[in-house]
Amino acid sequence: MEKEKTIDILNSLVEINHDRIEGYKTAMEETKDDEELKASFSQFQQTSFSCNAALVAEVKELGGSAEEGTKNTGKIHRVWLDFKAIVSGHSRKSILSSCEFGDEAAMTIYKDALEDEKEHLSAEQQTLLQSQLALITSDYNKVKMLMKETLDT
Repeated sequence: MEKEKTIDILNSLVEINHDRIEGYKTAMEETKDDEELKASFSQFQQTSFSCNAALVAEVKELGGSAEEGTKNTGKIHRVWLDFKAIVSGHSRKSILSSCEFGDEAAMTIYKDALEDEKEHLSAEQQTLLQSQLALITSDYNKVKMLMKETLDT
């Protein structure tokens, strides 16, 4: 197992968690008077803070430096979220739709790491990523449930 490749894989997950943190921060800012929704977004953001801490520790244990920024695609996603919120008047539906999109991207990157890069990850790292994917998937399912509730009203 090549250590540098493992660090690169883990750092891509650090970046996507930075994206989720920033994305949910933006979502909270764009959500005007919906305290329930803001609380959910804060909880989802906390998921990524926790995931990030574990990933950064793993990168450092391997002797690497953890990424500190976001992916360019994440920056583009946040701009899109801002634009959609402005155009749609910060509607609950548009904000949730953007969050759904962001979480789908995060889940894809985790799945790709677990499926396509498996040989570069130890069994412990694979278990860590699987548990983090489960947490992000749970958040995603909650976003979808919030979206369904929004559409049903």
